[in-house]
Amino acid sequence: MLSICRIMGILNVTPDSFYDGGAFFHTGKAIERAYRIREEGADIIDIGGESTRPGSKPVLAGEEIDRVCPVIESIAADIGIPVSVDTNKAAVARAALKAGASIVNDISGLTFDGEMAKTVAEHGAGLILMHIQGRPDTMQLNPRYGDLIGEISVFLGEAARKAVTAGVDQSKIIVDPGIGFGKTLEDNYRIIQNIPEFKKLGHPVLVGLSRKSLIGKLYESDEDRLPATIALNAAAVLNGADIIRVHDVREHRLALESLEMLKRVSQRYE
Repeated sequence: MLSICRIMGILNVTPDSFYDGGAFFHTGKAIERAYRIREEGADIIDIGGESTRPGSKPVLAGEEIDRVCPVIESIAADIGIPVSVDTNKAAVARAALKAGASIVNDISGLTFDGEMAKTVAEHGAGLILMHIQGRPDTMQLNPRYGDLIGEISVFLGEAARKAVTAGVDQSKIIVDPGIGFGKTLEDNYRIIQNIPEFKKLGHPVLVGLSRKSLIGKLYESDEDRLPATIALNAAAVLNGADIIRVHDVREHRLALESLEMLKRVSQRYE
């Protein structure tokens, strides 16, 4: 296990993911992919049954449960790493936690479902709180901020306090500044530069930028997104990110091994 950062591997059990396009929509393929993610070196696996790409429409809770729970039930007991469910619905979170998940990754930072914090607390689960401006279907229409970093920090701080008040263990809260969720291209790069500001909240910071449009807009081919993803995740880690959420686990594990060596040598000669 790397000491410099944890890797969260993404598993989309959806027909319309922006990246894998439904490659793991069927349960059998999703289960196979889950074990591959573990073998590639992930520390956490994040399973989602609803696409939240810009412009996406919500999925009914029952359908989302039918997508994620069979996979979670099949892997949670013996995959050997924590399983996170990527959902903003308390009903889905409840079903997933009963199925064996131990973390809820809520892109809404508790703003879409008033029962989410209580649900997480009742199960003693971990909670990832992400910042978003708007909702997935409208968030990229015209995102604006008066104070980008300050507003995100206030949002995340208030969400964390709300979670603790509901009974969520403070030590199990992770914050995510929400790259790509109601942000301009420049906003996303400013977030990467300002990770130390989010660290001041007192919780581990997760960064999710894997293959997103902040990268894609710079290149003509989608195939060029991976090197840029690794470069920006490396910058995020050097700036203090505690967890990176990625599609390409093996490649990031290899890249982070070199950063860990750099950190080790630097500390030796300080």
